This record gives sequence, C-alpha cells and structure tokens, in this order.
Amino acid sequence: MPSGSRTARARREGAPEVQPELHALYPFLAGQPQPKAELERALLASIAAKAAESRATSERFFAEAGPALLAAATAIADTYRRGGRLLTMGNGGSACDAAHVAVEFIHPATAGRPALAAINLVADVATLSAIGNDLGFEHVFVRQLAAHGRPGDALIGVSTSGQSSNLIAAFAAARAGGLITIGLAGGDGGAMRSSGAVDHCLVVPSSSIHRVQEAHVVAYHILWDLVHTLLADDRGAAQREPGAEGAR
Repeated sequence: MPSGSRTARARREGAPEVQPELHALYPFLAGQPQPKAELERALLASIAAKAAESRATSERFFAEAGPALLAAATAIADTYRRGGRLLTMGNGGSACDAAHVAVEFIHPATAGRPALAAINLVADVATLSAIGNDLGFEHVFVRQLAAHGRPGDALIGVSTSGQSSNLIAAFAAARAGGLITIGLAGGDGGAMRSSGAVDHCLVVPSSSIHRVQEAHVVAYHILWDLVHTLLADDRGAAQREPGAEGAR
C-alpha cells in the first residue's frame, strides 16, 4: 500500500499520522498499533539492517582509504617529529568527534604510549560564543587558529557533509599559515574536497549522517594508532643506532 494511503487510513482510524519521509525509515509505525510480537520482529529487522549498512559503508570506505589514511597519519607523525601540535574542529556531532580525537592524543588509552599535544578548538564555549557574536559563526575556528596555529602544526576538521563553511574557512587560513590540513567528510566530500585547502581528505561514501559518523570514529582511531606506531618506530631506530647504548 502506498505510504500516502497508509497515512490517510491512519487519519481516518484515529491512529497517529506518520509523515511520508518517516514511513520510508520506519514502515512499522504506519497504521494502527501492531501486536507486540510483530512490532518486535520489525524492530529487530531494523537493527539488523542498520548494522549491515554500517558494516557495508565502512568496508567500502576502508577498501579504498588505506593509502590516504597512511598518508594522513604520516603527516601527523611528521608534525610531532618537528615539535608541532594537532588542532581539531567540527560542528555538532562532529564537534564531539573533534573532542574525541584530541583526547585520544592527549590521554592515550593504551598503556605505554606517550601523551601528544592536541588542542580542541571546540572546547571553549566562551571563546566560541564571543567570536560568533562579534564576527559571525564562520570565524569561530579561523580566529582561534590566528592565536594557536603555528607553521608545521596539523589541523583536523570533521564534517559529515563536507560543507561546513567555518571549517572550509579555517582550512584555507591554515593552509596559508603553513599548517598541514586533514579533513574527514562524507557523501562526495563537498566543499571540503573541492576547496583545494585540504591536504588529506578522507571521504566516507554515504549520504547517511550516522553511517558517516560511524566510519569516522574508526578512521580517527586508526589514524591515532598509526601515528603512535610511526613514532615508536622512530624511537626504536634511535636505540638501534651505533653508540645509542652508551648514550643511554
């Protein structure tokens, strides 16, 4: 039965009206209440379908993104080798991801891995609201980069659409200021990919915000792990150099 017919029937029978766009996502909500067992089967099927979609999205992304992830991790490791820092930014749910990236580097969950300098540009609400109020929201990261960014630092920006104008502006400012730029996006990458201001753009091929966010979490955990692996290899190489034993 077409979704419009279900909506009309629900209206006639006194059941809650379900918007057509919601019916495509949750067909079991249309019409009269379903028996409990039938509703549970529909919900369990929905869980399985979403989990399968998440796995498929990640598999597509990581099947192609391996070289790009390694290149981005190498750039971040080079930043730390030069004494630089990592800066992170994002909006909404991606602001949470930006915070997550920063805390992973500052406070490693794995024993024996050193703390690495990272600045979360979303953390200071007073600064964000002051800049947004005085200059406009597009400037909230650009202004902070002017204070914190140094040539040789690295900037990570997270956007599920790749269209966040304040991130694009910050990437352009970072590129001009000599920072390495790394973007995590979704869909076709949007302006983040096309701007030319992002050195390493990792794009999850999905239009679903949730599936993109799920793949982003895995991606930046892998980046974190690769960076530590590369830096640990440096330390191991230094210890293997002739005379290193005596120097210790």
